[in-house]
Amino acid sequence: MIAFPPEFADLGREAFAAGFAVFLRVGTAMALLPAVGERSVPQRIRLALALAYTAVVAPVVISAIPTSAGGGANFLLWASEVTAGLAIGIGLRLFIIALQVAGSMAAQASSLAQLFGGEAADPVPAIGQMLVIGGLALAVTAGLHVRIAELLIFSYEMLPPGRMPLAEALTSWGVAGVARMFSLAFSLAAPLVIASLLYNIALGAINRAMPQLLVSFVGAPAISAGALILLALSAPFMLAAWLDALGGFLDTPFTWTP
Repeated sequence: MIAFPPEFADLGREAFAAGFAVFLRVGTAMALLPAVGERSVPQRIRLALALAYTAVVAPVVISAIPTSAGGGANFLLWASEVTAGLAIGIGLRLFIIALQVAGSMAAQASSLAQLFGGEAADPVPAIGQMLVIGGLALAVTAGLHVRIAELLIFSYEMLPPGRMPLAEALTSWGVAGVARMFSLAFSLAAPLVIASLLYNIALGAINRAMPQLLVSFVGAPAISAGALILLALSAPFMLAAWLDALGGFLDTPFTWTP
């Protein structure tokens, strides 16, 4: 039997512990990231992707991982890694929620679907589902998988391992992110919401001028057809604006302020 020097065993133990810490951050984020973290992706595929991203990120950041044999220090390291992964994953997941909210607002304004309802895990109208699928396809085509690896590596500068983020700073960042996402959702749905408002005002004026005319029978097909035509014309610009906002977050992910 070949006997390895004790320092080799210690080195291997430290490398494994550092790699496990990186896996905690990557795996936690992977459960929430767009495209790779969708519920339609099998869990085995998510695990394989988490291991693959860990293999990419770990060699770059392994020198920043504190190596300590103490149980309390290890628990703090693991807790900080999971917290950092959750922050990264939730920050990116908000962009998918923005598309879902924009689709719900557009569908409700154009009478194409109800705002609530459905038995799916994430019940959204058809417009929201179309925007989500289109946005994910566009983001992956634009190199989202590469930008995710860059974001995970950069996160070790802003969220150092072994140090829990300040609760006040993390809360302010999260609240500002939610506010930005609702603002983005309304901006994306604005063309259909404004068109629906103008149409209903015009329909009300016609109803006042001609009470005998059943405007609901005339107006329902018109608003549905107009919404579909307007959606076909505005969807490319909506997705382009969403992709720009996503790219801005990936460039400076921790600069949201209330």
